[in-house]
Amino acid sequence: MQYSDSNLEFVKAEGFTSAQLRINPDQVDDAAIAAIKDKIAKSGIYISSLGVDGNHIDPDPAKRDRQNAYTVKCLELCGKLGIPNIGGQSGTIPNMGLEQQVDEIVKVYSEKYFAACEKNKVRILWEPYAGGPNIATGPVGWEALFKAFNGSPNVGLQFDPSHLVWQFMDPVAAAREFADKIYDVHLKDTEILWHIVKRAGIQPVNHARWWRFRVPGYGSVDWKGFFSVLSEVGYTGALNIENEDQFYYPAYDGANFTEQYKRGFRVAHEFLKTLVPPVTA
Repeated sequence: MQYSDSNLEFVKAEGFTSAQLRINPDQVDDAAIAAIKDKIAKSGIYISSLGVDGNHIDPDPAKRDRQNAYTVKCLELCGKLGIPNIGGQSGTIPNMGLEQQVDEIVKVYSEKYFAACEKNKVRILWEPYAGGPNIATGPVGWEALFKAFNGSPNVGLQFDPSHLVWQFMDPVAAAREFADKIYDVHLKDTEILWHIVKRAGIQPVNHARWWRFRVPGYGSVDWKGFFSVLSEVGYTGALNIENEDQFYYPAYDGANFTEQYKRGFRVAHEFLKTLVPPVTA
């Protein structure tokens, strides 16, 4: 969520215990950061991650430098706020082989980020979003990256089953295989629009949208299977609802959640209460 006092109050009032924040470090000074930290502490809400998007290995040197500098600022912001993770994409260089991209990611992270990670006690997590600058989109990319990082404690997964569903991967099997690398979880669903797929396939010539994000319970994620895996491995990290359901948009009025957007969180929360204890939903 985009930080605002109103949004934080809603999270608390709804009974949630954790959240992911989005804060631009270039738009807050130390006084603002201290005020935000104090309000979060008083709310009792655990902030599990800071959303940080962008291409860490952009082939354009100037764009890469800007992204690297911005990411370091985000790592430092996390240190000041006591946030343990940043979540986003791994980075990618289109049309380059997977092995070469992995090597470039390892080089950039090791040279640009890891000192800040260790200083600020922050881990870099990859969300399996296939629509951005990312090779960490599923088991093949994860396996290559984790092997290359050789067990580094500075990287891990921000697991979002919805992204695997729309790529026709099995999120339950993926969660089981990489359970020890999951440090944060997004609760979001994906609905496959089969009436479109059956007529136009997954590359429609008319560019029809054949899938869409939904709140949990309105898509194809096997939530019982997914939560069973988390229970089996003893996962104790955050479980944050990510509302990207178009039926509850617009999301924001200025910096604050709209009433319609809040309704989407409530619908998701009611569904999830049947699967996980309320204190961790």
